[in-house]
Order: sequence, then structure tokens, then C-alpha cells
Amino acid sequence: MKFSHALLAVFVGLAAPLTAFPTQADAQAKKAGANKNSSANAVATGVQNFYDKSKSFKAGFKQRYWVKAYNKTKDSKGTVTFQKPGKMSWRYTNNGNRVVSDGKLIKIYESDNKQMYEQAMGKSQYPAALAFLVGGGNLIKEFKLRKLDSRQLKFEGGYVLEGVPKKPTPAYTKILLYVDGGTYQVRRVLLLDAQGNRNRFDFVSPTVNEKVKKDEFNFKPPPGTQIVKP
Repeated sequence: MKFSHALLAVFVGLAAPLTAFPTQADAQAKKAGANKNSSANAVATGVQNFYDKSKSFKAGFKQRYWVKAYNKTKDSKGTVTFQKPGKMSWRYTNNGNRVVSDGKLIKIYESDNKQMYEQAMGKSQYPAALAFLVGGGNLIKEFKLRKLDSRQLKFEGGYVLEGVPKKPTPAYTKILLYVDGGTYQVRRVLLLDAQGNRNRFDFVSPTVNEKVKKDEFNFKPPPGTQIVKP
């Protein structure tokens, strides 16, 4: 897998408990359709309000990335920390990868390739999918939303929102947010791109407003790392 392709797999997505294999999720979503008796915007507002009031967010995560062209999956896991404004830190415990942003610059380090990608946050393709977690963005303004049938998607007791970005991006064509029915926290996110690839994360044991270490959003790669800039 080329670096630029794997890069998207690292930071363009999030996703869900592995109760349904990714290839099933999109088909189920189409079958479920929109629930006309409820408002997708109301759920999105609940999500927005929850994260607007949160200063920091920490969780374990499980990631599954499925490459359609090769019909292969790659599973990863680790911990993630978000802090306003615009800071995030992904620590991959199974492969040594790191994704770090101090709110201005994003760094994506791939251990196997000994490469690190750097780009200004304002030019990155991913923020609309994650911006609400770090104190920016607006789901209703940035996505065309509809509410899906959570029972058919095996997420009873919660909500499932389908979002299509109003401003097209090469990073993904659609996002599914699996939202806790009681707290409006996002438990699961699934991103789909134009090539049919699927990238998803579970957020495990999330906590909010905990103190974050000062150096969490700083990262210096090992000596010999190739720095890639657009």
C-alpha cells in the first residue's frame, strides 16, 4: 500500500464496534433509508451541543480499514486524545504509527515506511469529518444529513446519521455517525470513499474534560524519517 493511500486510512476516518463487517454496513444503510418521522438535524444538534461543551476527549479506539480493490482488511488499535482548539493525538499501539496535530500543523507518521507527512490543518482534506470533535465545524452546515434506521443497522438504542459532504472532497464521499441515544456522543464512525474503500473506528471507554499532558500534541519522528510535504 502506497504511503499516500495508507495516509488516508490513518486519519480520514473513524468507526465502530465490529458488530457488522464494513462491507455490510453500506448495503444496510441503503436498505434502511431515511426515517421520515424524526429529524436528522435534531440528532446532529445534540451531537454538536455535546462536543461544543467538551474541552477534551480521550478514548481507546479500534480501526478497521477495508481496501475494496484487494478485498483486504487492516485492523489497528490505540488511544486517541482531542483537545480544543483543533488539537488531536492518535497513538497506534500495534504498529508505532502516530497522528498528531497542534491545531495548526498535522503530522502523520508511518513506522513501516519511515515516513512522516506534514500539512497545514487548513489545507487538509479530513477536518469536516472530525472538526466537531475538536471545537470546529458544523455538521448541519457541512453535510447533507439523513437519519437511518438504527435497528436495521444493528445499533438499537442509538441514532445513525448519514452525511454527504456539501463541498465534495477526494477524501470520502459519505460518513455514517453512530450516536449514543442518551448522551449524543459519537461511538462509531464509518467513512466511505469514491473507490469503495471503508474506514471505521470504535471509540472505547471515552472520557471527557480530563486533564491532558502538555506534550501530548508534540511529536518528533525517529532519526532517518523521510518528511513528505505537499
